Amino acid sequence: MKSLGWPVAATLVMSMVVGLAGCKPNEAIRQGAVIGKGTKPNQPAAANGSTVDESTAGSIRGTVNFSGKAPERLRIDMSQDPVCSITGGENLAEQYVVHSGKLANVYLYIKEGPESAMNAAPQSTAPVVLDQVGCKYTPHVIAVMRGGTVEFRNSDGTMHNIHTMPAGNPPVDVSQGAKGAPETKQFDKPEIMMPVRCNNHPWMNAFINVSATPFFAVSDTDGRFEIKGLPPGKYTLAAVHEKLGEQRISVEVASKEQAKVEFTYSMK
Repeated sequence: MKSLGWPVAATLVMSMVVGLAGCKPNEAIRQGAVIGKGTKPNQPAAANGSTVDESTAGSIRGTVNFSGKAPERLRIDMSQDPVCSITGGENLAEQYVVHSGKLANVYLYIKEGPESAMNAAPQSTAPVVLDQVGCKYTPHVIAVMRGGTVEFRNSDGTMHNIHTMPAGNPPVDVSQGAKGAPETKQFDKPEIMMPVRCNNHPWMNAFINVSATPFFAVSDTDGRFEIKGLPPGKYTLAAVHEKLGEQRISVEVASKEQAKVEFTYSMK
């Protein structure tokens, strides 16, 4: 009997593994579900908070720098799941994503500020999306206001698992079938860098941040961020990196003005 060619063999492997590989199954795989409180997300906890006067609101714009040589981004071995290794492409560690001296995946949030800012109502009630693409969580770092929701998606052709390890919020531990329906979870308590893992894909990791206010951001691949709609006043702005910790800076936002700041991290 003639041996199968590589394309045919790969197709057969993928077909067999789609239903078997990945993380533990869950009843919610067959249909989308809201995990947590009831069948629909509750209204955000601060929905009745104060409304910011847009005619006087300002903003903070800045950059997160990285000084010195950044650690090498190691290639991740995904061979334990044939679907991941065949279709996932190159997968690099995301602890230190540095381009031209700029650091990505840093969570920025208002730690202290005027009462009107600390009690402000949400700017949006749309869910923040955390997808699973190429057998990794995308984006690596996300943020949502307390009372808001995260929509977990699986765009891969293999089963995945969402397992959060919170300090204050209820944990999530559910699985999604290949290209399965989204799962939505509400987060009510402020929390910084909540880990997200996959039970059977140990290389998969991400972080969820829950802000007490609607004023937060995550630095992009060029280290840039912007926080808009801030009431005028004096603020303490914090920056948090998963490995390098938290930094704080004092900044004053004037009416209708944009304050500019910079953070700089380095290896300790």
